[in-house]
Amino acid sequence: MTNATLIDGKAIAAELSETIKATTAAMLAEQGVKPGLAVVIVGEDPASQVYVRNKKRTADACGFHSVQHSLEAGTSQDNVMQLIDELNRDPAIHGILVQLPLPKHLDEQRITQSIAPEKDVDGFHFLNIGKLTAGQTDDAFVPCTPAGCMLMIERQLGDDLSGKNAVIIGRSNIVGKPMASLLLKANATVTICHSRTQDLPAVARTADILVAAVGRPNMVKGDWVKPGAVVIDVGINRIEVEIDGEKKSRLTGDVDFSEASEVASAITPVPGGVGPMTIVMLMANTLESARRAT
Repeated sequence: MTNATLIDGKAIAAELSETIKATTAAMLAEQGVKPGLAVVIVGEDPASQVYVRNKKRTADACGFHSVQHSLEAGTSQDNVMQLIDELNRDPAIHGILVQLPLPKHLDEQRITQSIAPEKDVDGFHFLNIGKLTAGQTDDAFVPCTPAGCMLMIERQLGDDLSGKNAVIIGRSNIVGKPMASLLLKANATVTICHSRTQDLPAVARTADILVAAVGRPNMVKGDWVKPGAVVIDVGINRIEVEIDGEKKSRLTGDVDFSEASEVASAITPVPGGVGPMTIVMLMANTLESARRAT
């Protein structure tokens, strides 16, 4: 029994994709410019392969110039840096994305920081992070997952979150910290929790907006959720479940959906919530980069 409104990320993403597709077609017709997205993947990580396929499929559907560079798992740091340098200088490419995680021998930070800030559609460059932290988002790229989460929150609560308490579980540079900056910009009162937080359930229960981004399946229980809260579940965890005596793999979030959906006013499902939004925000950032370059 679900009392909460289901926040359908798939439907919102499909709607945004249509807008991006129309804007892309208009840009090509009027200026002869096609947004270009280059994805760099190193190695054969199965989850990464799936993500990259989805990104390429979405880019193609939006009418983008879409390029994929697949490098061997053992490729050298110099090779990766050289490729990024070429893409930085290629006027047909407006967005560069390096699929993480990278193999252990590569320096992830050096690689992500070598992407030109104006082509950093993932929003990982320190220049973009600095602008976001300072609230200067007009000419910065915001990381795609928090940007997508924010759109979902705004659809439920509007774009002024004055007087709302937001609690984020997880302090990563990719989700937790940028999420906090976006919520602060919208006037929410923000608490960031993590593994060292004392009495996490009690802190979570103060949240009008609860964002879970820790990567631990079903960690957030129903009694962690304040009645009427909006719950955004960023977690994507693969777990083994037994169905009719057979072991099967299933995706689940960081929130115990069946429990939380009885208490929350609105909640994102996993899959079909935050995931599709992340990919469409990547397309929105690439389109914006192309617009700025013309």
